[in-house]
Amino acid sequence: MGTIWELDFYSRPILDENKKKKWEVLICESPTDIDTDLNSLFRYSQFCSNSEVNSLTLKDAISNAIASSGKIPSKVRFFRRQMNNMILKSCEDLGIPVFPSRHTYTLNKWINQRITSFYPEQEGYDENVKLAVSIQYPQTNPINLPDALKGDKQDKWALVSLTAGDLLDMNEWDISFHEAFPLEMAEIKPDTKIPGLIIFSSRALPLAAWMSGLELSYLRIEQGVFPRVCLETGVSDSWVLANLTDKNTVTEGEGFEQTKKDANGVHFLAIQSSPDSESFAAFWLLMDQNS
Repeated sequence: MGTIWELDFYSRPILDENKKKKWEVLICESPTDIDTDLNSLFRYSQFCSNSEVNSLTLKDAISNAIASSGKIPSKVRFFRRQMNNMILKSCEDLGIPVFPSRHTYTLNKWINQRITSFYPEQEGYDENVKLAVSIQYPQTNPINLPDALKGDKQDKWALVSLTAGDLLDMNEWDISFHEAFPLEMAEIKPDTKIPGLIIFSSRALPLAAWMSGLELSYLRIEQGVFPRVCLETGVSDSWVLANLTDKNTVTEGEGFEQTKKDANGVHFLAIQSSPDSESFAAFWLLMDQNS
């Protein structure tokens, strides 16, 4: 999978000597396995003035981060849509693949920590502009999966749950496509229930391969006249994975959302060829940071 970085470049609640907001580049490494040592993950920060906000400044900051870490990331994730063009140009000039994504769990947690305990301690901190670093995502209407990925009538799905302790052995499972993170990121106990959706499909591997190319963020239950399970990807894309067609499945969906909330947003999406399979075509640990 290679090294994945998460990046933000935006104004901060700190004013310089000219009463202009300072800007900051934040870069951190994404954990990709359940047993990643969070203390070993690379982090880099660099302030710049309002007049230095351009793709060259960002490109230099990324180059400095590469020099500091000794690694070139296999890809970079970013969530801030308004910085799309600048981030794309800087990364493309360096030959680094870059993707808009809400799968920036480590970065979001770091930003929130800095809002709480770092920025207020800096000279020039201004309480009135602290909302400039808030993280918000647009909500779009979900669409159906591509026809080529829709299975036959024998395909099924199930809302299930495991405990956090069960997931600790994830690296020993037979999984073709996967991504995870240490559960300590979510501050949950080993006996916490972790909800998930398993898709059983005759086209398990093609479906898993296609989904692995998306920036998976989280699952959510959409209420309303036509309740359904939706997969959120990128910074605004939404896909319908399953329709909740009766009272029982609606109740299961409500239980999924409550269990996800109790697990501080942690949940999973898995794909298998059948309920009897001892391997997974895919298993992704996800986090809904709105929970």
